[in-house]
Amino acid sequence: MDLSQYAELFLAEAREHLSACNQLLLEWERNSAAREPVGGIFRAVHTVKGMAATMGYVRVADLAHRAENLLDSLRRGSAAASDELLQLLFRTVDALERAVELSVTGRERELDVAALAAELDRAGSRVAPPPSHGRGTPAAPLPPSPAEVLPPTAPGRLVQVALRPESPLKGGRALVALRKAEALGTVHAVSPPVAAFEAEDFDGRFAFRLESDADAAAIAAAIKRAGDVDQVTVAEDESAAPRMESTAVEGGRTRHLRVDLRRLDALMDLIGELVIARGRLNELAALRRDPAIDDIAIHVSRLSTDLQAEIIQARMTPVWQVFDRFPRLVRDSARQLGKQVALRVEGKEIELDRAILDELGDPLMHLLRNAVSHGIEPPAERRRAGKKPEGEIVLSAVRERSSVMITIADDGRGIDRDRVLERAKREGLVDAHAEALSDDQLLRVLARPGFTTAEAVTSVSGRGVGIDVAMTRLRAVGGVGHERYALPLTYVSETVELGAAPTTTVEGRDAIVLRDRVVPLVHLRRLLAVSEDAAPPRSPIIVLEMGERRTGLVVDGMLGQQEIVVKGFDAPQGTLPLFSGATIMGDGVPALILDAGGLL
Repeated sequence: MDLSQYAELFLAEAREHLSACNQLLLEWERNSAAREPVGGIFRAVHTVKGMAATMGYVRVADLAHRAENLLDSLRRGSAAASDELLQLLFRTVDALERAVELSVTGRERELDVAALAAELDRAGSRVAPPPSHGRGTPAAPLPPSPAEVLPPTAPGRLVQVALRPESPLKGGRALVALRKAEALGTVHAVSPPVAAFEAEDFDGRFAFRLESDADAAAIAAAIKRAGDVDQVTVAEDESAAPRMESTAVEGGRTRHLRVDLRRLDALMDLIGELVIARGRLNELAALRRDPAIDDIAIHVSRLSTDLQAEIIQARMTPVWQVFDRFPRLVRDSARQLGKQVALRVEGKEIELDRAILDELGDPLMHLLRNAVSHGIEPPAERRRAGKKPEGEIVLSAVRERSSVMITIADDGRGIDRDRVLERAKREGLVDAHAEALSDDQLLRVLARPGFTTAEAVTSVSGRGVGIDVAMTRLRAVGGVGHERYALPLTYVSETVELGAAPTTTVEGRDAIVLRDRVVPLVHLRRLLAVSEDAAPPRSPIIVLEMGERRTGLVVDGMLGQQEIVVKGFDAPQGTLPLFSGATIMGDGVPALILDAGGLL
């Protein structure tokens, strides 16, 4: 069977399990006496091994198997979380992540993990628990036949599960289903044993006893959230016969599935076109004044609005799916710099559009590294300042009406303004006689490519790209201002960056000198009476031209060029006379069209 069609599913699920490994390793590092994280890491690696074996990714499965052996010894023994052991496990998770990525792209042969595999074997031998004193006892019981799916008498209700026959990762799915059940109570007497889930002849049917206060419907619903579950039967009580709970399955298909983001993008584009067509239909209905057409127009409007809302909601993703990678990043960065730093994440349940959330990953990564490198002091310096040796960084997401504010704050020493000013003078970025930097000037200087206050380049900082990358990416996703406007391309002559051309003042108005010609400037934020506190440090200027007249429009950023359908615009009373029409953007959100002639 060709499994390549399931590669994306494998990649997504493997990433989730390995991300969980990182979280659990960090938890174990903070509390070396805890045993629960070891069991969780073991189960996650075991699942990755089963999925990789099913997909035919032999080297991934082998590396996961070596790690699984070590983790099995750790969970059955009493070894503490030593620094050497933790570093080995962190490196193993990193290697598994790379192995998964290479395997999915058909480059598994590039893997070279022989040294790491040998290190895992040696570590497993050192921490292995003493052997049993029983004579003639096999190392592990032989798994029963897959047909034996009724567990023996044990506490709890009988639960029977059947996966979809076409499920490509039955072993992994079965383990995920068990984890869902474990979240509701205590699982006993799994049959066949978990070890048999990896067998080639495992047909996706298994059973267990569950001690839980949840009702049968809740148990069935939780297990089905594992995906690819065909049927679940749950006994009403410990003695009753099992009752089928299949309300969450329709036509043999689960109600949860992964959708390629590109399909959602295409749907968003189509709904944008539908919204435009809806407007045209409403216009025609108004002209015809036919009650039947009016009813259809109203019905279509309601349906298109609901459809647009559903598609937008389908794209929404909780921020934890990106935020969960950062605790490991902060830990590794702090370790390299000899610092102690804890990351606290708030608002993980806040949802954002998936496309925007993906774009935020890199900016947040650079800002967090800067916080560790420049903000948090070394432990000795913090003690002298009367602080705890461990610094804290808080990454928070807060919803404010229709927007989400993401903040990174730390309890470190803050920005050394004098040091920034000194280096900015030395590099000719500010006037040599300047005595201080305003907040706006400070941000502009820090965001200059190559600017850094680090004395030496390290693997964490010193190249002067962090703030620049963050600002550039945020502008690219429109993350500075809150509104988007369209501008007819007919009037656009060229674009320049504010600061790239000499500036002057003409009759009290800002202007630039462009090829020996003075071009007056119009700041869109000022024109619309929008606060300039969040203005980007490097703003583009769109030079508009009509005949001999030229004006530079200063904006926060340029989001791209696209064809639009211009709609008539009846401005509400009190609206500034700046707009010539309106349109529906590709994501279905309306945007006003600036009147270029009125700006010149």
